Amino acid sequence: MKWKKLGKIFDPRDHKLPNNCKEFAQSPQALVFDNFVRIYFSCREKDWNGKFISHIAFVDFDKDFKNIIAVSKQKVIDRGKLGCYDEHGIFPLNIFRDKDKIFGYIGGWTRRVSVSVDTSIGISESKDNGLTFKRLGDGPVVSSSLHEPFLVGDPFVAKFDNLYYLWYIYGEKWIDGDSEHAERIYKIAYATSKDTINWEKQHKKLITDRLNNNECQALPSVIFHKNRYHMIFCYRQAIDFRNNHKNAYRLGYAYSKDLKNWIRDDENLGIDVSKNGWDSEMMAYPNIFHCNNKVYLLYNGNNFGRFGFGIAVLEE
Repeated sequence: MKWKKLGKIFDPRDHKLPNNCKEFAQSPQALVFDNFVRIYFSCREKDWNGKFISHIAFVDFDKDFKNIIAVSKQKVIDRGKLGCYDEHGIFPLNIFRDKDKIFGYIGGWTRRVSVSVDTSIGISESKDNGLTFKRLGDGPVVSSSLHEPFLVGDPFVAKFDNLYYLWYIYGEKWIDGDSEHAERIYKIAYATSKDTINWEKQHKKLITDRLNNNECQALPSVIFHKNRYHMIFCYRQAIDFRNNHKNAYRLGYAYSKDLKNWIRDDENLGIDVSKNGWDSEMMAYPNIFHCNNKVYLLYNGNNFGRFGFGIAVLEE
């Protein structure tokens, strides 16, 4: 693969976002319309005690990704209710168009006491062409289970051969970190469904580790292109990743012929951090998609997307 970077295309500091959000445009997720592309992202506000809450906003681009058409003015989806799996925010909202329906799969998170966070996956649907979303219920559709005890999140849904696929992450363990908080280890797995709501986990770790057993893998994104299934995700070290850019997120790549067995092949992804600039220390939270017979890749750069996201196009 060979990618051409088109640069950073959105900086949240340049726009007035809903929910009093001023920074962060994390985990960009594309929904392609006939005449424009809507990109959803997670932004943040601070609550009464100074802690972050994640909200969803969107920006509409022309199909060359050179001009911004509009930025969301209203709330895209409500926060989860008190005590629910998404009480403290959504990261990400994965958008999936299924014929005439538009679903938003909720990567919901809530704070914990002994560890910092737990996550689950819920479902919502839009009745106004993607402007707003309503949950189909207050609980998750995929959550922790016997062999995946916590941190089930980062949903990405696609349909192949009349079967729905959900790629997600699950937590393996918590370890002692380099601060007062424990650090989480998570890997990529998948589930299948016949109706978008009832999911059967396959209980299989899909992607081999490159760094070590404590490698953290996140945000899988999958397309079918030129007789193969392609997955792009991000990965990092478990410790000292916030301030040490050598341990920060990088993009990983794997391919498959059957959606069950994946071969990791990072060396042939064809894109990496820049020598300088907004994505010189980190590349994270990818979203790969087709538009106008081309393949595009959205991603966040330094500081976990605090200052926006960029895009690259696949050169055939």
